[in-house]
Order: sequence, then C-alpha cells, then structure tokens
Amino acid sequence: MATYLYKTKVRGKVQSGSIEAETEKEASAKLKQQKIRPTSLKKKSESDFFGPAKQAITGRDIVLFTRQFSTMVDAGLPIVQCLDILGNGAENKTLGDIIIQIKGGIEAGNNLSDSMRKHPKVFDDLFTNLIEAGEVGGILDVILRRLSEYIEKSESLKKKVKSALVYPSMIVTVAVGVVSFLMIFVIPAFAEMFGQGGQELPGPTQIVMDVSDLFRTKWYYMLATVGIIVFSIKQIYATKNGRIAIDRLLLKLPVVGNLVQKVSVAKFTRTLGTLIASGVPLIEGLDICARTSGNKVVEIAVFNTIEAIKEGESIATPLSREAVFPLMVIQMIDVGENAGSLDKMLSKIADFYDEEVDTAVEALTSLLEPMLMVFLGVIVGFIVVAMYLPIFKMGEGI
Repeated sequence: MATYLYKTKVRGKVQSGSIEAETEKEASAKLKQQKIRPTSLKKKSESDFFGPAKQAITGRDIVLFTRQFSTMVDAGLPIVQCLDILGNGAENKTLGDIIIQIKGGIEAGNNLSDSMRKHPKVFDDLFTNLIEAGEVGGILDVILRRLSEYIEKSESLKKKVKSALVYPSMIVTVAVGVVSFLMIFVIPAFAEMFGQGGQELPGPTQIVMDVSDLFRTKWYYMLATVGIIVFSIKQIYATKNGRIAIDRLLLKLPVVGNLVQKVSVAKFTRTLGTLIASGVPLIEGLDICARTSGNKVVEIAVFNTIEAIKEGESIATPLSREAVFPLMVIQMIDVGENAGSLDKMLSKIADFYDEEVDTAVEALTSLLEPMLMVFLGVIVGFIVVAMYLPIFKMGEGI
C-alpha cells in the first residue's frame, strides 16, 4: 500500500495531508468519501522522504486538543464544527491534518471513535474506547475531560522518570569526554616521553598506553562495537522472550526495579480506574491495560488476571498471585471491589503511587550521583597514577 500526498482548500486556506491507498484512484475515492476535495494528489516518492519532516505529535498536543474539544462539546457545538475549528486552528499542523481527516470521516457517516481508530499512532485503544463509551452514554464532554486529565498525569509520570536520567546522563557524557580527551591528546605526549627513555613500562602504564592507541587508531572499531551492542539489545528486546527477560531484569535491579514497579502500578491503576469510571467493562478495561502497559511482565500478569476473572474469581485474587503488584495495592483493590467503588479506589492508588514515584526518583538520583562521581574519579585517578608510575620508577633508580 502506497502513501499519497494531497492538498486541499478549507475556507481559503491551503491544507496538506496524506492517505494510504493502493492506487491514485482509490486514494481519490477515499478522500471523496471523507468529503475532502483535493486540489492536488500525488504518490509519495523517495525524494519526499528527504523533504521537510512532519511535526511530531506530543502528549501536550493531545491534551490541548482533548481539553478544547471537551469545552466545545460541553458548550453545545456540533462535533463536525468542533473538529473544523480545532483542525484549522491547531498549533501542530500534523495533528491539524489528522483532525480534518477525522472530520471528513464523520461527514462520510462514520462515528467519532471509528474515525479516530484510523489513526492508531495518535489515538490509541484507550483513547478510542473511551470516546466510544462517551458516544454510547451521551457523556462525550465528560469523557474528553477525563481523558485530558489522564493524559496530563501520564505525561507528568513520564517527565518524572526522564528527570531521574538527566543528571546521570550528563555525568556519563562528561566522563566519556574527559577520558577521550586524555586518551587522544594527553597520553600520547607521555608515550613519546617514555619511548625516548627506552625503559620497560609498569603494567598499569602499558594498559593505559594500549587503550590510548585504541582511541587514536582504532576508534572506528570501538564505535562499531558500541553500535553492535546497542543493535543486539534492540533486536533482543523486539522478541517476546527477550522483552520478558529484560523487563523482568529491570524489575529485579536494586533501586531501579523499585522505580519501574511503582511507575507500572501507577500507570495500571490510573488507566483501569479511568476506563471503569467511563463505563468500560472490567474485562475490556483490563485487556486495554495489558496492551498499553509498556512492560511485558505487567502485561502477562494482567492477561492471567483476565483468564482468572472469566473463571469466576474476583480481580484481587489473581492479582495477588502476581509479584509485580504489592500487597497494599491488592488489599485496596479488594476493598474497592467489595464496596462497589473500584474506580475511585484505583484513582486513589494511582495518586499515591504518583507520589511514590517522586520518592523513588529522588532515591535513584541521590544514589547514582555519588556513584558516578566516584566512578569518574577512579578512572581519572587510575590514568594519572599510571602515567606517573614510570617517573617514580626513574626517581628510585637515581
């Protein structure tokens, strides 16, 4: 299936977009079905791939769209008019094009959720299922508001995790830069001086000399090795068993595992609580949670829970058999289920674990900072001592 690029005029403004089709005729028919009249239509060529890149759609863009959409629907504006205003006024032109395509789908007779499902990279299963629940229940404005709150909190959770990696990444970058500078520019000067002396070098000094030679003359081998390692890890992670093994390892790592577990629990409870509160059935909600968990261990645990519920068990019982969910979480879910307020209890658990993620991030940062500084100090110290060992040896011989 090929990609076709089109341009159209909406209220005098030129807009562009893309559509997937086998032939140009099929692309034209699809656009006509969406009530889009293209002023130009062409197949995307290889040269187009090197043209201006599409603007990436961020979580903030989706939050802004969802909040504005909710306000407009709540004010009583027709959905098509809402989408027309949002599509033409979107800051992100890529998202704007997609909104216009969704509007075309609705004008062609499709409902909102089905039109959004044609863009799975932008609107995932969670989003479209909640929209469908809102359409069926006649509470689309409430669902949109709930969705925007959910996405905001999910984005906040991602930022917390990323913030834990910023400072350590900076230290590692500085360490690599310092060591590379020493190996490429400083050590060769010592090597030349020691070479003129003709003496046998101590073991540590010889090791540093060899590594310096590697940095200067065989750097491409080092880059290739790093590239192969990264590629291999990605390939392993792309397989089912490889991803299970890596996700399980991450959960078992000291400090890091604690953070991964808390992030997973916060995401699971927030997602399931939002789905249940919006009227999505428990089994369907758990299925969406499993597929959007981002962690294979959690995914398997939730799928196991689904099978147990189908056999007549409550949600708390099968979850208690899964190590990834702490006992406190199981007990709170059990209380919420028995009280008939599972959605509210899940939201409370999610709020609690959002705060726990803050604590885990601080713990990880406070542990990594001194460890990395000590590591950098040991490396630089070893290099300095190794370079002065021959000088000390020469001094002893005088």
